[in-house]
Amino acid sequence: MKIVCVGRNYADHARELGNEVPAEPVLFIKPDSAIYPHRYYYIPTFTTDLHYECEIVVRIDRVGKHIAPEFAHTYYSTITLGIDFTARDLQNQLKAKGLPWEKAKGFDGAAVIGKFIPKEQLPPTDQLDFQLHINGQLRQSGHSAHMLHSIDQLIAHISRYFTLKKGDLIFTGTPAGVGPVAPGMHLTGTLCGHQILELIIKS
Repeated sequence: MKIVCVGRNYADHARELGNEVPAEPVLFIKPDSAIYPHRYYYIPTFTTDLHYECEIVVRIDRVGKHIAPEFAHTYYSTITLGIDFTARDLQNQLKAKGLPWEKAKGFDGAAVIGKFIPKEQLPPTDQLDFQLHINGQLRQSGHSAHMLHSIDQLIAHISRYFTLKKGDLIFTGTPAGVGPVAPGMHLTGTLCGHQILELIIKS
């Protein structure tokens, strides 16, 4: 399986990092070794500026290529939240040199996944709200209606370039409010009122 991630899918997040708002989805891939299955998270030693990015994640149910947008909804049945961890210092160094920045996004533990919920138990996919709290304080609040490219549009676009297979994950982009983590932080993610993600940061 693979993890396909979408960058700059919320205009407010693109602007907060000083990036151009893209006309089409910005894609990058994390390896399956990036998935982190534990509650306690240890900050990697190669970064001093690890940032959280909370986003909606869908899991693909069957193989698809050149999927039409109107059929994209038939390729997934469950939804969750994930945290796309970014070693921001490493990413900035690599970008400044014009180098690929997979090391800053695809390292072991760079993809935290919450509990999946059947989409029948949730509102329509263009009406999903989600929040990330840290130590009880709201840090990110997003809504799928604010995506530049909807979930189904993303699936259609991604499948033009990469064959989607059963078990593949799509991280659909993060809203504004990203920031660094530090030891002692308690992260909780809520999707449409369901708390489905919890992480405790350790040193």
